[in-house]
Amino acid sequence: MPKRNHEIEKRTFPASLQLRGTAREPVLEGHIAVFNQLSEDFGGWREKIAPGAFSETIKRDDIRALWNHEDGLVLGRLSAGTLNLSEDATGLAFRNTPPNTTWVKDRLVSVRRGDVTGASFGFFTEDDRWDQQADGTKLRTLLKVTLVEVSPGVTFPAYPQTDVAQRSMREWFGSGARAGVDPNGLRERQLRLHEMSLGLPKGSSQSPNLARIIRLKEMERQLEADLKRAGQEIAERARRLRRENL
Repeated sequence: MPKRNHEIEKRTFPASLQLRGTAREPVLEGHIAVFNQLSEDFGGWREKIAPGAFSETIKRDDIRALWNHEDGLVLGRLSAGTLNLSEDATGLAFRNTPPNTTWVKDRLVSVRRGDVTGASFGFFTEDDRWDQQADGTKLRTLLKVTLVEVSPGVTFPAYPQTDVAQRSMREWFGSGARAGVDPNGLRERQLRLHEMSLGLPKGSSQSPNLARIIRLKEMERQLEADLKRAGQEIAERARRLRRENL
């Protein structure tokens, strides 16, 4: 059932990010997506990616690599030669040479320590297929997609926006396909993952003071980043002074 959904979807995989190269020219490598790997249960249906789903888009489109889907944090771009994407037996492999900037260096520390291991990608569905499994679960197979961006640097996997997939499922199975989906369970998991992504305790999303909690958490993160940066600058000055006094 060829189609084109004009709404972006996002999926996250527990990628095996590898940091190679040198301190001056680091290189990120790994897989953004894995073929034929079943997703978590989205409430009555699951999803997998067929080999070849990315074959056309990686040859045709000028895809960007972003840190955690943030437009202002560009790691690389196909047309610039700083991002390479290819399909192999495992899935969608990537190789990225990020810019030599302070924000990249700070974030690569987390990759090197193993604190950040996830990878994600944003895409439009060009073609998919739905099948009914023996246990009653519905399975969506992504056959052909258009990549918008890849994000080799995801702290917490954001719960995927499945509205597009839900509509596609109803096109295949009719409006009754909605019956197998548990919207309350999906909403609960979505809220919890949102809390985790912000480092908030369980139940914070329901608090009337959520905006204030988020603002305080952001201030805390910014303060930690500033202190870390100041410590690095002090250490670098100390090293320079020692070299000058030798």
